[in-house]
Amino acid sequence: MPVKAYDLTGRTAFVTGAASGIGRACAVLLAEAGATVHGADLDARGLHETATLIKDRGGTARTHHLDVTDRTEVRQAVESCERLDVMAAVAGIMHSSPVLETRDEDLDRVLAVNFKGVLYACQEAARLMLARDSGGSIVTMASGAVDTGGPGLLCYGVAKAAVVQLTKTLATEVGRYGIRVNAVAPGWIRTPMTDRHDAGAQAHTEALMARMSPLGRVGEPEDIAHAVLHLASDASAFTTGQILRPNGGVAMPW
Repeated sequence: MPVKAYDLTGRTAFVTGAASGIGRACAVLLAEAGATVHGADLDARGLHETATLIKDRGGTARTHHLDVTDRTEVRQAVESCERLDVMAAVAGIMHSSPVLETRDEDLDRVLAVNFKGVLYACQEAARLMLARDSGGSIVTMASGAVDTGGPGLLCYGVAKAAVVQLTKTLATEVGRYGIRVNAVAPGWIRTPMTDRHDAGAQAHTEALMARMSPLGRVGEPEDIAHAVLHLASDASAFTTGQILRPNGGVAMPW
């Protein structure tokens, strides 16, 4: 019954960062699996486009225009859900600067979105799941940066490492209530976040990243969405506190 194990019919999923990239791919795939999807993002236009994609494919979507760094906005959006079975905390930003040139405001901004934004989503999701005594699955978005050092990635890597620790800690605290908490740590994925160079430089970067992978390619948002669906579904019913690494084999930690 592998197909049935991935069926989310009758369930509700909340996805932050749903306006584009990995978040959009997750929202669309979770909806295709049968879930009613609540998408949240600061990008109202992109969020509307995601909802339209879901509805055009026969799915059900709700939208929440919010800033994940605002705890109150996150709480109100999550509490508006009649039920919550899946939280996918995907929203994130990129910043690059050498350690010696990193400013306080750089670190604060990245931590606010990439760690605190995930923390708030996890807290509010877990509170609602506990209140409804319904169990559920929380999926956080880490990064391959937690396994390999990279020049310029101090702020991003530190925030994602904090997400991993949050994931493991929360998993130990809520597992007894039937709530699973896992992280996805993607490798290089072709998204608006990674597409921040001119065409020539972008092609060079992607070619370099592809050569580092045994599979010889970079990832697509859908590659990560399938990992999120696995962790969101009953197919991973005995999995919690883990890091799933769809990275093309670039990092292979024990």
